[in-house]
Amino acid sequence: MLKVGITGQAGFVGTHLYNTLGLFPAKYSRIPFEDSYFQNREKLSAFLSSCDVIIHLAAVNRHGDPKYIYDTNISLVRQIIEVSESLNILPHFLFSSSTQEDRDNPYGRSKKKGRELFEKWSLNTGGRFTGLIIPNVFGPFGHPYYNSVVATFCHQLSHYEESGIDVDGELRLIHVSELVNFILDLLSTDIPDIEGLSSHVEVPHTAVIKVSELLEKIKRFRDQYFEKGMIPDLDNEFDRNLFNTFLTYIDHKSFFPFHLKQNEDERGTFVEILKLGSGGQVSFSTTKPGITRGNHFHTRKAERFAVIKGRAKIEIRKLGSSDKLVFELDGASPSFVDMPVWYTHNITNIGNEDVYTIFWINEHFNPLDPDTFFEVV
Repeated sequence: MLKVGITGQAGFVGTHLYNTLGLFPAKYSRIPFEDSYFQNREKLSAFLSSCDVIIHLAAVNRHGDPKYIYDTNISLVRQIIEVSESLNILPHFLFSSSTQEDRDNPYGRSKKKGRELFEKWSLNTGGRFTGLIIPNVFGPFGHPYYNSVVATFCHQLSHYEESGIDVDGELRLIHVSELVNFILDLLSTDIPDIEGLSSHVEVPHTAVIKVSELLEKIKRFRDQYFEKGMIPDLDNEFDRNLFNTFLTYIDHKSFFPFHLKQNEDERGTFVEILKLGSGGQVSFSTTKPGITRGNHFHTRKAERFAVIKGRAKIEIRKLGSSDKLVFELDGASPSFVDMPVWYTHNITNIGNEDVYTIFWINEHFNPLDPDTFFEVV
């Protein structure tokens, strides 16, 4: 079992990486990290000495003082190296650098210098080091105005705030799950060493899009979804990842349940559950009184629960959080709740008759697909 520690564990990429490692308990042992360890040498020493692999993600991306960005990021690297040398340990260090290395900004310069410091440590000690040159990363739970323009646009548009473009440049993007999988592959693969001691890997981007095109795409998501409850065309993997990201920025407390329009005549009532811009799977179930279905989460598939008969309680909770959201739905007023990726969810019949539920997922079901993981809400 590989003992893995992640500095910046609570950050955007760190959270996804930490949670994904937890899906494979027989393969990885996660060594917990807190940012406060950088202010406590004893705790930092205990953390570093407990790891076979240390993935250094902790860094300052943005700050009002450019000097603070550079000085802080270099200080974190120097601190890790100095403590490791004092302990005489040789873990495998992976360092998250950036394609901004060659740009004349404090963040890019700090990343390049940090990578060079780790390479020097590797050459002097014989320790293994892998420097990752990473493109722009997007995905669920990125912080707007900090992690990426995708996070900023998703937050602004889902809250009907103004969005603007400073420079309509071309973005080279990678979804956070793709980056995490790339890192996990590195942990189980021997990388050819540079000069026999260190290595430097460019993480390939998986999508290219102009900022203006990105903004228009997310606007279409917003307009179709908010006004009609419509799921856009998600046949393209980038669009699917982007839409799943957009869903996580919606204010679930105020947005759901989303009440559907009903058309009544002498024949009865007709309710359109959703319009699909692409494929996926729509399924139907009945649930007996007092029974709970679910208690699992998905890493790639967003899912919709629409109650069309009976009374049901839906509970959702973001993985790693103790905050649980509870919604009560009644088929007398058909409504739905969407389950974002990385949210544990369930549905319970709280009435006296069977609950009728229609389900939709935005990927075709595959019984061999390791996307569903069980956890109680």
